[in-house]
Amino acid sequence: MTASDSGAPAQRNNSASLRKALSILLHIGGETDGDGFTLTRLSEELGINKSTVVRLLQPLLETHFVEQNESTGVYQLGWQNAQLGQAYLAGVRVDLDMHQILVELTRRSGETSHLVRAASPSVVYIDKVDSPHAVRMVSRVGNSQPMYSTSVGKCILAHADESTLQAVLAAGMPRRTPTTITTEAGMRAELQRIREQGWAIDDVENEDGIRCVAAPVFDADGRCQHAISASGPVSRVPRDRVPQLVPLVTGAAAEISRRMGAPSTAAGGPV
Repeated sequence: MTASDSGAPAQRNNSASLRKALSILLHIGGETDGDGFTLTRLSEELGINKSTVVRLLQPLLETHFVEQNESTGVYQLGWQNAQLGQAYLAGVRVDLDMHQILVELTRRSGETSHLVRAASPSVVYIDKVDSPHAVRMVSRVGNSQPMYSTSVGKCILAHADESTLQAVLAAGMPRRTPTTITTEAGMRAELQRIREQGWAIDDVENEDGIRCVAAPVFDADGRCQHAISASGPVSRVPRDRVPQLVPLVTGAAAEISRRMGAPSTAAGGPV
């Protein structure tokens, strides 16, 4: 028997213990009511006997990933998680780190994917993945487009404060196509609809022959400063195809939001 062979069972046991310890940490992190977990509750919900839970909790307690309330005895997340979270968020580059999500969105939709950031009264394209089709939307990273006439811009505007909306209105909303929304009342109604449904459409409002579906992206503070879209020619994105694109786009936006540390109520459901 070799040295590596003799160590294999111990390595497997350590790996299994690590996975169980992480499952405990993640389970505590999934608490939504703030009451914490008793030892009995953790044991029952995870299907791990109490003595094992106590053993696995010990290193988590020592490293402050988990803390035990001295008065109630319940287990809750410790401050070390916040420190790691802050370090992670400080290193996130939206324009670089989310590119693979755009790649996947384009693969699944067949259309050009865009990621934009707010630059009121416009949005700036910070990343894109071109459609594999010969006929596709022409755009370029670094270009800007108006908020009021683009699906990505309207997503951001729907979650902006009143002063941002007023700045867009003051900048003017000239008609870019026959379907562009050009009135304050029309825009307010559109933004309300976007908030309610969770996504937006540029129904050939910004550029003739192009239809886009977009969804908002939220950050760790619950703010919407970015949005993601799938865009294509109306010949390939007729109105009856929009319901097929919506879950793809909202799912991609939710994944980016999660990676940016957005609250679960803002980040939306799974991809």
